[in-house]
Amino acid sequence: MTDLSDKEAVLAANVDFYRAFSNQDLSSMSLLWWQGSTSLCIHPGSQVLMGWEAIQASWESIFRNTDSVEIDIEIIKAEIDQALAYVVVREIVLQSSRGRKLKAQSIATNLFQKMAQKWYLVHHHGSPIMR
Repeated sequence: MTDLSDKEAVLAANVDFYRAFSNQDLSSMSLLWWQGSTSLCIHPGSQVLMGWEAIQASWESIFRNTDSVEIDIEIIKAEIDQALAYVVVREIVLQSSRGRKLKAQSIATNLFQKMAQKWYLVHHHGSPIMR
């Protein structure tokens, strides 16, 4: 049986991830991600980024090239085990860059792993919803 506090901690970490994304806050993002070589990130339409250094560089680039971003999420499914958890969400992203506004929808899976009593984001995979 999963401790309710684990579920609350995972869902809070998931909210913190999207808050850091919306606020373009790399230092908050850095606190959420496992900073080892096993972390993976796949931005919509992008290649697999392996390891924290590549992932961090991708977020730096996104933040540097984005004037503002707003993200609404809808949790589709969340499963929490003793040391692994995933949260599947529908993302609605409103992004402004160089005077252009772009609205996009994605399905994302965020995988968290519990290490040293803390839940870390170890995998983010976003896929665009094609309409």
